Amino acid sequence: MSATQSDLVCGLAEGSRIKVVGLGGIGCAVLQYLAVFLKSLDRPLRLVLIDGDQFEMANGRRMVFQSVGNKAEVKAAETAAWLGDCEVAVAAVPRYLTVENVGQLVRPGDHVFLCVDNHPTRKLLSDHCSTLADVALFSGGNEGVDPPRERGTYGNVQVYLRRGGRDLTVPLTRFHPEIANPRGKLPTEASCVELALSTPQILFTNLAVASALLNAFFAYACGRLHYQEVKLDVLEARMLPQLPLPAAELPQPLTAPE
Repeated sequence: MSATQSDLVCGLAEGSRIKVVGLGGIGCAVLQYLAVFLKSLDRPLRLVLIDGDQFEMANGRRMVFQSVGNKAEVKAAETAAWLGDCEVAVAAVPRYLTVENVGQLVRPGDHVFLCVDNHPTRKLLSDHCSTLADVALFSGGNEGVDPPRERGTYGNVQVYLRRGGRDLTVPLTRFHPEIANPRGKLPTEASCVELALSTPQILFTNLAVASALLNAFFAYACGRLHYQEVKLDVLEARMLPQLPLPAAELPQPLTAPE
């Protein structure tokens, strides 16, 4: 093994909490390979799945699931069965993030994958994380198919890290006015008709965003993350890091939460 390869050692501490918010097209793909990775570490970890939505048969076009029902509960049962007897504990929270519960569901010391498809939830969680002393937030999303304005092939990933009560990277809202001043509503505020209306997405864009999220998490866990955002386009075969982090400021993984 080369020196470069041997340097890529995951520093994720025993007892770390990893939370996946949103089990849609991106979240399901993230979870599948995140579970494989966490099991391979062979250390006590806690994996928490958070989503208030339901799987329906129509979701099978872009998502892999074994039964209909609450997304968090369905995927937690599938993941726990696949993990078997190992040190990764899996829990389901069948709720959407809200102003009232975000402080209970995302706590200091958490590692959070935010895989939702609405900007109000992104702003809610980014603003909440800005109040925490220590947190690692990985947020990913992609445009829908809405010709001629959007062809559905673009996506991005943002990383928001805080240590000791200060920002190591910028909040999700800093350079994204669509998140800072979001249109639309939180899922708990939307009507049934509004929830039923969704812009079609491309499966392979979902997969590219999920991969970029996991890449960022792996780089961070190895103490080698050198960017704050990634922009990608699957049609153009393009994935570009944005907002570089100086080598002297490469963030290290969080220590085990209390």
